[in-house]
Amino acid sequence: MRLFLILSLLLPCFSSLRAEELFDLEAIRDVESLEIEVVQDWKQAPKDPAVRQKLIEVTVCEWWPGQKVRLPVTLNAPAGRGPCRNVIVANQGLAAKPALPVGGQLELLKEQGVGVVLIGMGTIDAMEPKGQLHLGMRKQLLETKDVRYTPAWIWGMSQMRGLTAAMSEPAVFRPEKVLTTGGSKRGVASAMAGIFDDRFTAILPVVAPMLGNPGTPVLVVGTEPEELTEIDDEFYETISPEAKKALKERAVRRATQRVGLADAEAAGWTREEMEEMADKVWDPCRIVSYLPVLERRGLEIFYNVGTNDSVSPALPELGTLLPDFPICIIPGGQHGGPQTAGFSKQVPKQKEIQDNLVSFARHHFFSERGMPEAPVINFGTGDDGIEVTVTFSDDTDPEKNEMWWCYDRSKVYTLPFEFDEWESAVLVKNEDGTYSVTIPIEEGADTIDFLSLHTDTENELPITFSSPYRRVSVK
Repeated sequence: MRLFLILSLLLPCFSSLRAEELFDLEAIRDVESLEIEVVQDWKQAPKDPAVRQKLIEVTVCEWWPGQKVRLPVTLNAPAGRGPCRNVIVANQGLAAKPALPVGGQLELLKEQGVGVVLIGMGTIDAMEPKGQLHLGMRKQLLETKDVRYTPAWIWGMSQMRGLTAAMSEPAVFRPEKVLTTGGSKRGVASAMAGIFDDRFTAILPVVAPMLGNPGTPVLVVGTEPEELTEIDDEFYETISPEAKKALKERAVRRATQRVGLADAEAAGWTREEMEEMADKVWDPCRIVSYLPVLERRGLEIFYNVGTNDSVSPALPELGTLLPDFPICIIPGGQHGGPQTAGFSKQVPKQKEIQDNLVSFARHHFFSERGMPEAPVINFGTGDDGIEVTVTFSDDTDPEKNEMWWCYDRSKVYTLPFEFDEWESAVLVKNEDGTYSVTIPIEEGADTIDFLSLHTDTENELPITFSSPYRRVSVK
């Protein structure tokens, strides 16, 4: 693939860590160290007798001396069937009660016999000891500058330990292929598990970063660029009090996962170190740094993100650097958050994303369909606007083909960025098999961001996928 060739040339441009630098893989795979407590032994799920469940609590790790992290795990398998050779590792809440898969995961379990392992996951402040764990994590990070003491690290560790928990039940789980998926923090966990643990054979992260720092360009609260703060302050004055309250509460929740300026200065961090740490803490989950190794290993990847989400802030750069990266970009798609804040197109809730999980899983586990490759985008300025041609290099012939664009996008990492409006038009199929459209140039516009979105169905399994994201100056 072009992906491997490009990354082989550009790898020195990226920072990457070897698994042994971050994780003790032997310890991660050690069943004994799980210290399993059975909360509920195997029984039929009350809401669905076709599913059998076992609820356990496990030790993820001793994060620092004296501080163990324990999480619930629900093991789900088809009732009355043999061991699951195909397994999905995903997530549940932090409460120690049996969790039943929903949506596509439940469909795959009941209809395809796929085992589903759900490990508890939440923000660090919500994990036990509640209200204290994130403070201890922050203290360790301030003292050591070790990325092991970050949310991304413990989320990835949890996902890997969830698989180990399943393998403690060999009569039920004998995985040959393992797919992990989740959104936001759970997407970060899925990416890290796929990057560092070769027991995982496929990942489908949702609203998770491939490139760039997610959510904010800085780690230390109080060092945000003044321009971004001013833009957000102006935006707050244009929305309802209810929406303003919801967005400010979200900002407070996000800040608990970061470091305060006064604490960083008290710990002796220099401004240069603060800037370096902003990149360092997220390096382990940004998959672009690891693609050559992962491709040699055979890991299948398929990211699902939104244009209006600062957790995936570098879509223009990704589109230029890796035009055939396997991705579905939802135009206008948002990360998520309180409905009162006005989020109307949250990516994880879109039907296309739910369909993508089922179709990608059935592709990976059973080869019931192929994976379409990203089309090539060519464009130039004509009399009527930006003339765009979309070309597929393989035999892909999608039944749905759209071009989406947005004029003069708001600055990434700001609130207006999450609410940018996108326009669309149906792509016209040409006699040579290419697709084309002309994007009108709005008077006064400086830039146009655009991408094509396609749905391809094979064996009644639809996959929605995107072209590379492009940005063009029209001054």
